[in-house]
Amino acid sequence: MTASFSSLAEFSALIHQAPSIDDQALEAARERNGQLTKPPGALGRLEDMAIWYAGWRGTPKPQLKAPQVVIFAGNHGVTAQGISAFPAEVTEQMVLNFKSGGAAINQLSSCFGARLDVHALQLDKPTADFTQGPAMSEEECIDALKTGWAAVDEASDLLVTGEMGIGNTTSAAAIALALYGGTGADWAGRGTGVDDAGLSRKAKVIEAGLGANPQASGNGLEALRCLGGRELAAMVGAIAHARMQKIPVILDGFICSAAAAALDHAVPGALDHAVAGHVSAEGAHKAILEQIGKKPLLSMEMRLGEGSGAALAISMLQAAVACHTGMATFAEAGVSDG
Repeated sequence: MTASFSSLAEFSALIHQAPSIDDQALEAARERNGQLTKPPGALGRLEDMAIWYAGWRGTPKPQLKAPQVVIFAGNHGVTAQGISAFPAEVTEQMVLNFKSGGAAINQLSSCFGARLDVHALQLDKPTADFTQGPAMSEEECIDALKTGWAAVDEASDLLVTGEMGIGNTTSAAAIALALYGGTGADWAGRGTGVDDAGLSRKAKVIEAGLGANPQASGNGLEALRCLGGRELAAMVGAIAHARMQKIPVILDGFICSAAAAALDHAVPGALDHAVAGHVSAEGAHKAILEQIGKKPLLSMEMRLGEGSGAALAISMLQAAVACHTGMATFAEAGVSDG
């Protein structure tokens, strides 16, 4: 399915027409769950996850055999404001590490049988410094959305989106401020490890970004365009395409969740096919998960990015689906259900 949008308005209209969960499959999966050889509710949230997954895949006995992890990388002009402990060159260096198999996400993807794809988005051309105006033109934002859209393998049965981009916790925090209010300090975190002075500077930069882009306030897609980055927009494109294909999504940390929040704010319900893989150690991640109504599957004090927390959560969903589909019912096992 090719991307059939050439403006943010067309993108929004397309997502408003996205398919919903299969209610018949959902109910059939719920009935099957009630017949499995276990006390009701004994597998806790694994049961809810399996039923939810079955509904999106349209079958009461789903399989989860082809997960995909996609990492998008981009550079940010706002790093000129001194908001990161690392230089922008690290983005390209880490992309090379991903491609050579040396990063944490490579190991996690391999552990759970996930295909891993890496897309670098114009690393030689950072987005504009959003304290001076919009980070991206509409055309640039659409190009990034389309990159994300095209990155989704329609044969996959689960999607994780990850990112790499020096400065992107500042972008994520600025989006959160635009959508949910508060102060820059409410959303600023240490990211790659800035000191106290750097954290204070970061909070001021976040507020300056919204001051320079008032059109982003309360507008999900404008917040993404004006305060985001190419890799954040690409994640939105991928998450949206997954919805069109009824491919469930596991969200990663603060940056991924902020990008997803822009989509959710623009099109309420657009994240119904997504779960939160984890809550990260980045301070504001819990707050943004509360805003988008997602309860994390894991809490491992991770703050790496790369899609790593969500990739780890693939194991949880695999376990849920394996139990739901593979377990015998009381009738099949010849066990009395009381």
